[in-house]
Amino acid sequence: MINQVFLTLPVADLQKSVAFFEALGFTHDPKFSDETAACIIINDAISVMLGTHAKFREFTPKAVCDTSQAVEVLISLSCESREQVDELVAKALTAGGSTYDKPEDFGFMYTHSFLDLDGHGWGLLHMVSQPAPQ
Repeated sequence: MINQVFLTLPVADLQKSVAFFEALGFTHDPKFSDETAACIIINDAISVMLGTHAKFREFTPKAVCDTSQAVEVLISLSCESREQVDELVAKALTAGGSTYDKPEDFGFMYTHSFLDLDGHGWGLLHMVSQPAPQ
């Protein structure tokens, strides 16, 4: 069984990225952080390791994706309510992030998204109920 998920994302400015995620209400864990990387705790099971581009390249021989031209990853988080979805998007926008879409209500699911300071896509969703059987 998988106990935790650690996502690793390259960032251009580590301090600004840490401040961005703290503005969303997530916790910075200094025990797993240094001048090249920082651990952001989303919840007990999900953490995001933010690494400078140089640090990130230590883990892969591939180039860091230019998120202004291409999508490298879309991360989706399940929220407790529609209000939490809207609140997190609003916090992201206030902290310097952006969005490229509008909220969508599918009846059984409400979604919206934002891009962080480095253009990584974060989808937020709240499942009201299971979709009707087809």
